[in-house]
Amino acid sequence: MAILLIRHGETPGNRDRFVQVPETPLSEHGLEQAERLAERLANHGVARILSSDLARARMTADALSRSTGVPVELDSLLQERNFGDLRGRRYADLEEDPFGVDYAPPGGESWPVFNDRADRAWERILAASEQTSGDLAVVTHGLVLHSIVTRHLERPGEPTPDGPTGPPLKFPNTALTIVEGGEPWQVSLFGCAAHLEDDGDGGTAGLSGL
Repeated sequence: MAILLIRHGETPGNRDRFVQVPETPLSEHGLEQAERLAERLANHGVARILSSDLARARMTADALSRSTGVPVELDSLLQERNFGDLRGRRYADLEEDPFGVDYAPPGGESWPVFNDRADRAWERILAASEQTSGDLAVVTHGLVLHSIVTRHLERPGEPTPDGPTGPPLKFPNTALTIVEGGEPWQVSLFGCAAHLEDDGDGGTAGLSGL
């Protein structure tokens, strides 16, 4: 049994570097990425799918659902960090660092508020995993993955940080992170987008646009 943590496919906001609004859909390229991920995991033993209810994650999860025959369960705890009044603005036009440790976006979530929600999302994931005979796939967003990986998981050869320090970890669009074991949960595969390698996206996309 494993937990498969997945970032959504590319959106126009990722491509054009905007802070995303909640219902940003996948781009055509993002839809192709989602299909490639679904092909990769079609015979992986996925028995349950949890997804953020934001459009870009839902659409990615839907592709996985079609390839596995497993229905998608939506959970708002898995939503991306709320950047409030910054949403819809170009990163190049921002005077502030939206990822700064002490920065709280107007009308949005500070790091402590967001991390508290990510903690509850992780508890939800663990409960679902315990109830599932087979692999649990979780489709979510870059900063949710950053919060969970840096604060709850161990990566071989790296210390486990106790909070957000420095720039966010890099998760390419549709990147796959595999978590196995139990307490302490271990990352056996981190941010892998090998299924996109032949179109030039295998591990280079980062967090642009969240």
